[in-house]
Amino acid sequence: MEFTVNQVAELLNGKVEGDGSLKVSRLDKIQEGKPGSISFLSNLKYEPYLYTTQASAVIVQEDLKPSKAIHTNLIRVKDPYSGFTQLLEAYALMIRADKSGVEQPSFMDESSIMGENGYRAAFSYIGKNSVIGNNVKIHAQAVIGDDVSIGDHCIIHPGARILNQSKIGNHCEIHSNAVIGSDGFGFAPQSDGTYKNIPQLGNVVLEDYVSIGAGTTIDRATLGSTVIKKGVKIDNLVQIAHNVVIGENTVIAAQAGISGSTEVGKNCILAGKAGLIGHLKIADRTTIGANTGISKSIIEEGTTVHGYMGFKIKDFLKSYAIFKKLPELQNKMIDLEKKL
Repeated sequence: MEFTVNQVAELLNGKVEGDGSLKVSRLDKIQEGKPGSISFLSNLKYEPYLYTTQASAVIVQEDLKPSKAIHTNLIRVKDPYSGFTQLLEAYALMIRADKSGVEQPSFMDESSIMGENGYRAAFSYIGKNSVIGNNVKIHAQAVIGDDVSIGDHCIIHPGARILNQSKIGNHCEIHSNAVIGSDGFGFAPQSDGTYKNIPQLGNVVLEDYVSIGAGTTIDRATLGSTVIKKGVKIDNLVQIAHNVVIGENTVIAAQAGISGSTEVGKNCILAGKAGLIGHLKIADRTTIGANTGISKSIIEEGTTVHGYMGFKIKDFLKSYAIFKKLPELQNKMIDLEKKL
């Protein structure tokens, strides 16, 4: 797909400096730009590439003052990073819009319903009594179970599994090999040392604008629902256990794990490999650092915790500063003991 520099500028509410009739068809990093591509400059660390790039156009800050001659065309906007992100989103939507219809072999039970302008790839499967909205893209080897509901404008990537009774809102994206609605880890210990399986009869609810990363698993509730609220973004390889609730606009990075019945507030950040035990409450706007283990509820909003087990970031940094000096402190203690 080709667009003129003027068309891109119009989309971004920007102003062209140079030849607006020039056509672009590709998105590149500024240091890798070639004729026919468009790039952006937001971090001035990369400004030297502005003078050497071969990209046909570069999105820049509206008040940027170049220090050398420029051999490309500029699109001046208020925020180049946001502008380029907007361009990426528009381009992705156009690519996805190309996919429509039903490829064979694929299967959808006759009791299920799919809305308009959808796409079902070859080897996709849709079970009984499921209702799928408009403009939904279901890619190869994706599995939609029985009694599932999926809203409008969702994308189910190759190999994703959305299991029985799951409810997916509008504008959600489920990446490859994610599993939504797997059984929760419920086993009752018996007197003879064995474990008895506890049936998991609940479901998973994803509200609108939720993104689930590749290989992530979200377990169905024992009873009721495991709930991922509006705007939550979850990275690859994350484990969300049964009856967990994740608040609005919270982001969770790769390899984090949240145990059963824990409730995470809204606008929280869980960094990579953060681990939370079960039955906790995490206040809104909490930030949990990488590799941090949380064993107690966090009740104060806006708290940042770090370390294992996690405690407030200021206390952690003070303790870590002392920890680094332990060998020196030990030598001083030995010297003091000798003098005494």
